[in-house]
Amino acid sequence: MLQAPSLANLAPIRHAFFTRDGGVSQGVYATLNGGVGSNDARDKVAENRARMAAALGVTADRLLTPYQIHSPGVVVADAPWTLDNRPRADAVVTRTPRLAIGVSTADCGPLLFADSRAGVIGAAHAGWRGALSGVIEATVAAMETLGADRARITAALGPTIRQPNYEVGPEFVERFLAADAANARFFAGSLRAGHAMFDLTGYIADRVQRASIVNFEDLGLCTYAEPDRFYSYRRTTLLGEPDYGRHINAIALVD
Repeated sequence: MLQAPSLANLAPIRHAFFTRDGGVSQGVYATLNGGVGSNDARDKVAENRARMAAALGVTADRLLTPYQIHSPGVVVADAPWTLDNRPRADAVVTRTPRLAIGVSTADCGPLLFADSRAGVIGAAHAGWRGALSGVIEATVAAMETLGADRARITAALGPTIRQPNYEVGPEFVERFLAADAANARFFAGSLRAGHAMFDLTGYIADRVQRASIVNFEDLGLCTYAEPDRFYSYRRTTLLGEPDYGRHINAIALVD
């Protein structure tokens, strides 16, 4: 698993951006697939998630991820939920000890948040839709309702697809420019006419900054570029593979 130094130094926080190593899944899911929405064997996913929960210092039933819908929706977790009744949202916040809250990704941006003084943490799935529609700001606002102070919040961005590997079409560019003409700075030229290369991580960083989060760290890793280390929806699609694994990115209050 990977950790952000900015979060690792905070007590009583434990967190992880899990890679694809260390699990029991096979084939395209090898090996630490945490995606309950994948077509992987359910028992293998359960074992993988149990291993991740143990690494975070919680029991398997207390590793919580939502049913993600690429939205700005945020939920507050104060008790475990099951995979069958998990809420539909793209971010989770809590102040409850021994709950690990997280999001699954396979190119989108995983953001973990913590105000250690207030004992409030958050996790957000920031794909382009969620980031554009405000999931980052909504997560910070939800943390504030639990007692966090955004001036104290630390945010870390884990492995995410990077601009050199993220080609988009003209309608995608138009949507971002319609929202804010200044978004043009997040697009670079592509070898294909009418297309562009999108800087998702730069856009996420900008939205974090605009949410007045000063303490921000980007691990600088690309999911697409390292197939032995990370799952990637885009890489899977281009290769014509039948499915792909999902990473779990989670944070917990352990004391």
